[in-house]
Amino acid sequence: MQTDIDPRRLIGRKAFDRKGAKIGTVDEVYLDDATGVPEWAAVRTGLFSRDAFVPLEPSEFVEDALHVPFDRALIKGAPDFGVGRHLSPEQELQLYRHYGLDSPPSAAPAPDDRDFGRLAGQEE
Repeated sequence: MQTDIDPRRLIGRKAFDRKGAKIGTVDEVYLDDATGVPEWAAVRTGLFSRDAFVPLEPSEFVEDALHVPFDRALIKGAPDFGVGRHLSPEQELQLYRHYGLDSPPSAAPAPDDRDFGRLAGQEE
């Protein structure tokens, strides 16, 4: 997605799948914690249905609409984490896996720290 787009411009815009079928309307935009770059959009998929998270990369914002390069069924089947809350790194990884995308380095979980909880200088 173009990184120069103001994420506030996405709110209320229509979203379409890769075939041009309307998915719904963008409710919220989620920024990457490390970079502040727009990363996910929550799209309301119907009047009484839930919001589905869609990746903003490789989506495109064209003619005041968000075009998501995935099928509607895949989008509607995305994990549901609710809206209005922060996405955890684990939730982001689930979304990346769902869409078959490589996760960015900032979303990778921290490696296990085997010394966690032990005092320095103590033997096991």
